[in-house]
Amino acid sequence: MIVIKTKNELALMREAGRIVAVLLVELKEQIKPGVTTAQLDRTAEKVLKQHNAASPFYNYPNHNKSHRPFPGHICTSVNDELVHGIPSNKRVLKAGDIIKIDCGAVYKGMIGDSAWTFAVGKINDDARKLLEVTEGALYASIAAAKAGNRSGDMSNALQHYVEERGFNVVREYTSHGVGRYLHEDPSVPNFGEAGKGAKLKAGMTIAVEPMVLAGSYKTKEIGDQWTVVAKDGKLTAHFEHTIAITEGEAEILTKL
Repeated sequence: MIVIKTKNELALMREAGRIVAVLLVELKEQIKPGVTTAQLDRTAEKVLKQHNAASPFYNYPNHNKSHRPFPGHICTSVNDELVHGIPSNKRVLKAGDIIKIDCGAVYKGMIGDSAWTFAVGKINDDARKLLEVTEGALYASIAAAKAGNRSGDMSNALQHYVEERGFNVVREYTSHGVGRYLHEDPSVPNFGEAGKGAKLKAGMTIAVEPMVLAGSYKTKEIGDQWTVVAKDGKLTAHFEHTIAITEGEAEILTKL
């Protein structure tokens, strides 16, 4: 069921989104060669507490109920890792890496959700292009997120932006509604047909997240039962904003 947010709920989501944006700025400043992903996770926990917020990811249940819940406050996915990477003291960032940080904030019961891909030191031109295209796809999808349009318009805009530039979009993971819960309806795939899907209405809130692969679109989950990687081992990128549908252009809730 798609939930239309009230004015009060949207106000709380704006604050949750602002906290997430502040957190990403803090983490960007910390990203450098020699830093571990566990250090980034500890920073996230501290910043969220400073803003009277909590992580919606920490202890999030696995889709396979026999597996452990997510142990981190943020997801840290490096290079070929696409999403759901677990922070670790053993994962040390190196110059030339790219790291995807997916983070959220629960503030007074409402959630903001955002992700960004950062360069660690100097990266090569291929990696830089991947980041630029994925970020561009985020805004292409957001531009299609207008009341009266369909969710398929967002999917189609994202897919075409990426594929016209020589990259591929993920198939198994999607943009999604967000609000009181981290994952709500509608599900908005990274690919699709314009004019199809859920009708967009003012008050809907959606976490828009292109997940882009430099090689094949095929992915796999590795042995930690959370981290999703490119099956061919090539680079991946991930960007995300939480938006609110309005009668005009979508409002981005996760920016300063």
